[in-house]
Amino acid sequence: MILHKGHIIDTNKEAYKYALIAIFLWSTVATAFKISLQYLTPALLVFYSSAISCIALFIVVLYQKKLNDVRNHIKKSFRLVFILGSLNPFLYYLVLFEAYNLLPAQEAQAINYTWALMLAFLAVPFLKQKLTLADIVAGIICYFGVLIISTKGEPFSLNFSNLMGVGFALFSTLLWALYWIFNTKTKADAVVCLFSNFLIAMPMITIYILITQDLQIPSLKALLSASYVGLFEMGITFLFWLKAMQVTTSTSKIANLIFISPFLSLLFIYFILGEKIYISTLFGLGMIIFGLLIQQKSQKNAKA
Repeated sequence: MILHKGHIIDTNKEAYKYALIAIFLWSTVATAFKISLQYLTPALLVFYSSAISCIALFIVVLYQKKLNDVRNHIKKSFRLVFILGSLNPFLYYLVLFEAYNLLPAQEAQAINYTWALMLAFLAVPFLKQKLTLADIVAGIICYFGVLIISTKGEPFSLNFSNLMGVGFALFSTLLWALYWIFNTKTKADAVVCLFSNFLIAMPMITIYILITQDLQIPSLKALLSASYVGLFEMGITFLFWLKAMQVTTSTSKIANLIFISPFLSLLFIYFILGEKIYISTLFGLGMIIFGLLIQQKSQKNAKA
């Protein structure tokens, strides 16, 4: 198939448009998490946001006439769908929201970006991939950045702002990396797979809520904030990103745009939440991004 230059330019413009919409929306979610947690417990936020996301994805699946695909996927791969649904949205968001409940948004969101590094480490035992020197160097740089952020610029004092919160944030990266590792085993359509995960996870989340706390009727503010999280963190934004990756002629260029997100997120955190942004956060986040870029470059060289 011959692609004309004009067609390639138009395709890449479309890809950048979808990718930048996704990045903008994802950049708002750290702020949305903190606002939502003013009205809901972490578990209730998981429940309501997951329910909203499940409804939104159902509408998409219905529109794309893929309900039979969902049924067949769950029937054929129930064990895998159960594992994936347990990880995302159930366990991952439960742990992540606990982290945001305990930490300033700037700390939680910066630590969360180390999940890509965790993915490289877990790929060694699970996917039989080799750990390179670049992975090790990237790990040292990234986790030292985490240490700087979580101690507010005093990494050798080991005086953490909230050790449990940091622990939850790091554990969330483990769960998210595991989700993507298990996700490599599915060959289903991405939207079908994501909706199936939420469909299977909703009973788990409901049972957890009924066992641990009262299922409260949310206030309007709580419902609106949870809806925002469900739509723009868990559901629709993923579809924008998926579309960008589908139409682009250079997935690496689109993927690199994601590094804009944490810095854009800090602007929302500062102007909307009113959090003072520490120099240590900027420095530590810079180290995390630098470490991830080293790892990414190493992976490109390995594939070349």
